[in-house]
Amino acid sequence: MPKVVVPTALPERQQLTDAETLGKFIRARRTQAGLGIHEAAAFCSVSVDTMSRIEKATGDVRLSTTLRVCKMMGVVLTIEAGGC
Repeated sequence: MPKVVVPTALPERQQLTDAETLGKFIRARRTQAGLGIHEAAAFCSVSVDTMSRIEKATGDVRLSTTLRVCKMMGVVLTIEAGGC
């Protein structure tokens, strides 16, 4: 029997300052879509280990891989120049 996925609430919109914040958004989108980590990893064409490392902000993951996961999971990143 498949594991039941409990939706996680999306965090408030905020400035992206660390990997943990991004991981929380990705996990929330995954769980809101009703996807387990195995299904989401397959959907995004990454390993379960990579998906887990992105969500938990552990280890290093290529930026291109992280951006692909964001795109596939519907997480939109916006960048702008900050004050120097």
